Amino acid sequence: VHLIPVNPVREDGLNPKSRKRIMPDLLTEPPAIDPVYEAQVYCNVPSIAERSMEGHAPHYFKLVSVQVLIRHGDRYPLYAIPKTKRPDIDCMLVPSRKPSHPQLEAFIKHMSKGSAAQMDGSLSSLPHFPSHSLCEMGELTQTGVVQHLRNGQLLREIYINKHKLLPSDWTAKQLYLETTGKSRTLQSALALLYTFLPDFDWKKINMRHQWSTIFCSGSCDCPMRNHYLEEEQRRQYSLRVKNSNLEKIYVDMAKIVGIPTRQLRASNPIDSLLCYFCHNVSFPCTKAGCIGMEHFKVIKRHQLEDERERQEKKLYFLYALLATHPLLNQTVNRLQRIAEGKKEEVFVLYSAHDVTLSPVLSALGITEARFPRFAARLVFELWQDGKRPKEHFIRILYNGADVTFQTSFCKDHYKRSSKPMCPLEKLVNFVKRDMFLIFNSTSYYDACHRRAL
Repeated sequence: VHLIPVNPVREDGLNPKSRKRIMPDLLTEPPAIDPVYEAQVYCNVPSIAERSMEGHAPHYFKLVSVQVLIRHGDRYPLYAIPKTKRPDIDCMLVPSRKPSHPQLEAFIKHMSKGSAAQMDGSLSSLPHFPSHSLCEMGELTQTGVVQHLRNGQLLREIYINKHKLLPSDWTAKQLYLETTGKSRTLQSALALLYTFLPDFDWKKINMRHQWSTIFCSGSCDCPMRNHYLEEEQRRQYSLRVKNSNLEKIYVDMAKIVGIPTRQLRASNPIDSLLCYFCHNVSFPCTKAGCIGMEHFKVIKRHQLEDERERQEKKLYFLYALLATHPLLNQTVNRLQRIAEGKKEEVFVLYSAHDVTLSPVLSALGITEARFPRFAARLVFELWQDGKRPKEHFIRILYNGADVTFQTSFCKDHYKRSSKPMCPLEKLVNFVKRDMFLIFNSTSYYDACHRRAL
């Protein structure tokens, strides 16, 4: 990969400012996938302070709203590899154990007093922080808590300290908080809010429960969405069957643990192996041998190849448009209300899963984005132009990188704009109208119920 200065010539024949872009040199082969490096990125183990582009704008712009969609932090696996000892990971929070955070101890104390919070439905019965000496399946780990304490701290420095998005006497009406019904998403949201809010007051925390992982609320009936998802799953299956190297690895691993290959595949071993890898724990062994780094690399490489093919084949993209419209529509409606002067719900947090973030990135056209790592964050910022107060702009950031101009609806705008943002109406038009063009439809309902040609 070379850094090539790109000088697009404008229609008036003048050269705009040179923009450095990362462009692959097309004369060389695409870079080989490095599964170990990609796995490390996915683990997102807290180490060095992160640089982020959130909150950047010309000085005369005013930040008026921020909406954040997160993936939960690092968790214990959802599946176990049969006949192996489960990874030995402690889900008790111990401030003296790494990785830690300066506010971890205060967080634990504060979370123990959360009876005053308004929690929707089944959320009220979930624990506010992880607390098992051997993690339960899918439980948030200390790493996961620390990842979101760091996210909250980073966003606070920018949005609260610098841009004064919320005053110190903020009210419950200024927040909108929603999470799925899993302890790992609720706890991730609480960790982020604890370090983000000017003052974490349980009485002002009103957490709504979302039963659907795609946050489709009352608009979940969509037969065509399910149709494209099934087609996408067929594509995945066919790619896997073609990969003889992957099959050999599964056969070998199945022999090591002494079960049929089919049973091993069904136990989704990559989910468990990533946990061993992220926590630097040796892969499992039996009398017949050990699962090793070579097994891990082949399965991880296939996963990365699958993501690459998924981008090319477009079935997932069609699924993503229909899966994410309800959430994007809710987001756009809120941004429009705030642009009109409403002062409610200026900070929004959706605490979700990889299967929530991934289709949103795809639907927006952000094809260069990596698969959502643990504690990934996607941020929508709404800005008001101080010189023309009626004009509003958005910026979209993924893990701190500005991806506004990677979106399908704002790709061309930056060539004509001196501002590092996208007009709000471009996102509005995309969500209200242009999302359905590919289905030859004019509405979500129509696109959901029209049979594929």
